[in-house]
Amino acid sequence: MATQICPKCKVDDFTWTMDEEESPLTIWDCGNCNYRAFENESDERICSNCSKGTESKLRDSEKDYWWCFTCNTFKQ
Repeated sequence: MATQICPKCKVDDFTWTMDEEESPLTIWDCGNCNYRAFENESDERICSNCSKGTESKLRDSEKDYWWCFTCNTFKQ
């Protein structure tokens, strides 16, 4: 599984797992800072920054935000 840049600590150690009981929920965890976010895969759009990737809405314990897996940008 490829890792992504964590939106919190900016280290390339952000990985995902699927929640089998609550599909299409994806759980993202950072092995470096223990940050956790949840992604509903039905909530996606074209990235307004790079126009190449897809932004997904992530939710953590404090906020919801859009995150692009291609250019690693996020917006609230």
